Amino acid sequence: MRFEGTSDYIAEKDLTTAVNAAIALERPLLVKGEPGTGKTELAKQIAGSLGLKLIEWHVKSTTKAQQGLYEYDAVSRLRDSQLGDERVHDVKNYIRPGKLWEAFTADERLVLLIDEVDKADIEFPNDLLQELDKMAFHVYETGETIEAKHRPIVIITSNNEKELPDAFLRRCFFHYISFPDAETLSKIVEVHYPGIKKRMLNAALTQFYEIRETPGLKKKPSTSEALDWIRLLVAEDVDPAVLRGESENALPKLHGALLKNEQDVHLFERLAFMARRGG
Repeated sequence: MRFEGTSDYIAEKDLTTAVNAAIALERPLLVKGEPGTGKTELAKQIAGSLGLKLIEWHVKSTTKAQQGLYEYDAVSRLRDSQLGDERVHDVKNYIRPGKLWEAFTADERLVLLIDEVDKADIEFPNDLLQELDKMAFHVYETGETIEAKHRPIVIITSNNEKELPDAFLRRCFFHYISFPDAETLSKIVEVHYPGIKKRMLNAALTQFYEIRETPGLKKKPSTSEALDWIRLLVAEDVDPAVLRGESENALPKLHGALLKNEQDVHLFERLAFMARRGG
């Protein structure tokens, strides 16, 4: 069982090597990188490439590790007991399986995505150490142990918003998705927009990287934002000459797809003003 990338996802050799190493070691693959570099999409492409089902657990700031295992609905049980419902005599009626339970009890191997693990509380990764290591957990209310029938391929993503515990990192195979160079991004664009004119693509990517490398930029545009921007350029049939700086517009064409805060917009307005003044 090896991942070699797909026709819809450009995966560099070091990334496919990391995926296959994690599969061979039966360790979670921890994938870090800038937002919009395809970390979440990687799990979907692995599942599609290997013909496996995908279970997605999208972590939020309020998410607790216990929710991934199961939740005990004590409130519903109390209400049913007051109403004389017969269901109250079996505690299993009030156990709500989580994503890990679903993955562990599946009848076939699958891919489990734990997305943006760094959004949750710092204790979240530590609370999943044993469960991800042993692929089993205990249900205290029923006394049963849930063990994985087939060890899932676990993909964990992080936007690097906070440091993850060392004990958690030791149990993972790590890979950082670097921002793609112009050649790789060109291939990614051509996958999404086959037949795009080379003249347009080259002009767009040249300006895109110039924007990313502008000193003082608060938020650099991501791969996904580049795709959105180029899609708009194609839809608006923008002349590549405009992108090569032959226009006197103060801001990059359709800049709202790339610049996502007023500070960066003001930065480019000032740079354009200084350029015109210098000219």
